[in-house]
Amino acid sequence: MLGTMRRLWTTVRPIRFRLYLGLLSAMIASIVALMIPQVLEFIVNRLETDATAATIWTGGAIVLGLGIVEASLIWLRRTFAVAPSTTVEKQIRVSFYKKVQHLPVTFHDGWGSGQLLSRMMSDISQIRRWIAFGMIMAVTNVVTISVGMALLIRSSATLALIFFLAAVPVVFIAYRFHRGYSVLSRLSQDQNGDLATTIEQSVQGIRVLKAFGRGPSALEGFTEQAEELRRTEVRKATAIARFDMFMFMLPELALGIALLVGLHLTASGDISTGQLASYFATATLVVGPVRMLGMLLGQAVNATTALDRHFEVMDSENTIATPGSPTSTDPSAAIGAVRLEDVHFRYEDAPAHVPDVIDGASLEIRPGETMALVGVTGSGKSTLLQLVPRLYDVTSGAVTIDGVDIRDMDLTALRTLTAVAFEDATLFSDSVRENVLLGADRSLSPEQAEELLDVALHTADATFAYELPEGVDTRIGEEGMSLSGGQRQRLALARSIAAKPAVLLLDDPLSALDTKTEETVTGRLREVLEGTTTLIVAHRTSTVALADRVALLDGGRVVDVGTHTELMASSSRYRWVIAHQEEERRRDQDIETLTGELELRAIQEEGR
Repeated sequence: MLGTMRRLWTTVRPIRFRLYLGLLSAMIASIVALMIPQVLEFIVNRLETDATAATIWTGGAIVLGLGIVEASLIWLRRTFAVAPSTTVEKQIRVSFYKKVQHLPVTFHDGWGSGQLLSRMMSDISQIRRWIAFGMIMAVTNVVTISVGMALLIRSSATLALIFFLAAVPVVFIAYRFHRGYSVLSRLSQDQNGDLATTIEQSVQGIRVLKAFGRGPSALEGFTEQAEELRRTEVRKATAIARFDMFMFMLPELALGIALLVGLHLTASGDISTGQLASYFATATLVVGPVRMLGMLLGQAVNATTALDRHFEVMDSENTIATPGSPTSTDPSAAIGAVRLEDVHFRYEDAPAHVPDVIDGASLEIRPGETMALVGVTGSGKSTLLQLVPRLYDVTSGAVTIDGVDIRDMDLTALRTLTAVAFEDATLFSDSVRENVLLGADRSLSPEQAEELLDVALHTADATFAYELPEGVDTRIGEEGMSLSGGQRQRLALARSIAAKPAVLLLDDPLSALDTKTEETVTGRLREVLEGTTTLIVAHRTSTVALADRVALLDGGRVVDVGTHTELMASSSRYRWVIAHQEEERRRDQDIETLTGELELRAIQEEGR
């Protein structure tokens, strides 16, 4: 816990001075509050010998003045601490987002989006509350209790000893509470993240749930997760309630015993009535911080857990980054010669006995050439494609562009050279214009950008965008779900075209299109992207036939390269793969048709 808090203290370096001022204001305010009982002692003792209105008015004025000073200092504490803490919260959140953006795809493969969302939002908010309130009040309460104990001893050492003895068990109880509550706090925050992941997946997959009538099953699973979280929260509340019970009971018990002893000491003349009044007024002020220890300790545990979860992501190693001295590359001068040299790749979590996904693949793609990549499902086609822009890094071997190893390139320059269109098209909840021009040169004038947008949409046969309610400025729904699958794919392809890459990587981006539309789009691509090196994962014979050459991937290796006609004549394995892919495509179309019918039926049933 101390190590985590030290890291937080480093994080808040820019606002430390403001935090010091807030802490100083809070401590002075607590000391001012503790001065009020001493004034009360003076008034009570003075009234015993001089019961005049002047004494009462003087004492009242002093108490009023101290109250105004205390209130002003509390206002200053909030002013000094709250605004800077929100600035730090923003900086932490931005740093977290930046880190997540730069972490490799392998990191995201192993993390649920809900877990990252939970860390990004609720955990960082918890950290901000600790910075703005908990951290300052924890120190202030320690000072209040320490100074208060000294004043209690001044009033009566005997009565102070009673209060102190009641406080000893609090230390042991607080230690036990911290150990148990920290485990529950981490469990609760992790379960919150899992629940957020489930909600996100259910919302994104609502069409599938409806189509297959699995809504009740999904609800049952969600209910079980929610119940687990509820049980954890009840256990947390029970732990806090048990701790608070002792925090309230022990001080009250001490005050009750002190009252009996104090009355005896006053009657015997060992202490004055003013000292007794001062003791109980001071003890009442000290009891508040003692009781608050439970809340602050719980908040400290929550903040520590949130920080641990935050640093768990921030400490993740970024294995795919720009090298220290990158090779100078000029994207505008690139010719797009791609070469794979004995490339191997395996996923980090793959068992030792499982062979590499890419197991010694070698391939040369000439500048301006369109190369189709063919293989059975699971042969590693999509994985190989993603090695070129370093979405994954090769385990061994090398991938070069224009003779330069991509691991020696500046990562931004590399991804300016390349553009990818995936089969599962991902669009953002923004306008069509922003989605298509996502990877375009930002220095273009508005007229140039408009012309590029028009060319990209026309080439990808996505001119339907102009017919949307607000044309290309129409905001499409989350992940583009307001569009059909074919429309999403064509917009994603248009986005890749607008990037004007030297190397275009297409992961079967036209699978949702009919054969005629695919031929139209492919023909336009060859015309518009003349001179662009293209590597396309193909499942259709029509796509394969339009490529300059075809590479057959089998068992993680490129086993044959040639034109479609040459391979059909010379390779029995190639002929089998092409026939197998056609069979798979027909089966996928049947499944897609059935899914659409089920979804329509589910929607009709809901309408009734």
